[in-house]
Amino acid sequence: MNHRALWAPWRLAYLQDCDEAREDADRTAEIQHFLEAYWAAPADDEANFVVHRSDRGMILLNRYPYSNGHLLVALGEGRPGILDYDTTDRAAFWALAERAADLLQRALKPHGINFGINQGEAAGAGIPGHLHGHLVPRWEGDTNFMTVTGGTRVIPSSLEDMTGLLRTTDREI
Repeated sequence: MNHRALWAPWRLAYLQDCDEAREDADRTAEIQHFLEAYWAAPADDEANFVVHRSDRGMILLNRYPYSNGHLLVALGEGRPGILDYDTTDRAAFWALAERAADLLQRALKPHGINFGINQGEAAGAGIPGHLHGHLVPRWEGDTNFMTVTGGTRVIPSSLEDMTGLLRTTDREI
């Protein structure tokens, strides 16, 4: 049998974070508040994979993506639900989502984009106190035997390379 290796080195950090979170409850709180930490540290945007920052929020790559270019949008001030924000903040949130979609269309030319918000723990929110949206670019045929039979997603670009591409595209808009 001829086996091939699928290298996804960024997944190791995720697995290690999961182990550490189980061992240390304080670490769980730190992981859950990374959006606030990123918002407070604009000088670290590139290292944190932030591809766009406005005066109200940011667009960043998901460290554990479902597909190549999976983006998060979040306002700087965290609140648990969309209706916890006033109309100006909600407009800023949707403007970030629109900007993220434009970035994906220009840089990656996906065949489609899934938009999603998990509001509340029961809905699957990983950070229930800080509402954020996901934009997942999709291509025809991107769910293949690796996903279906192996339970593995193939992400062909590193987070660093994708950050560079999206930041360059953002400057061109």
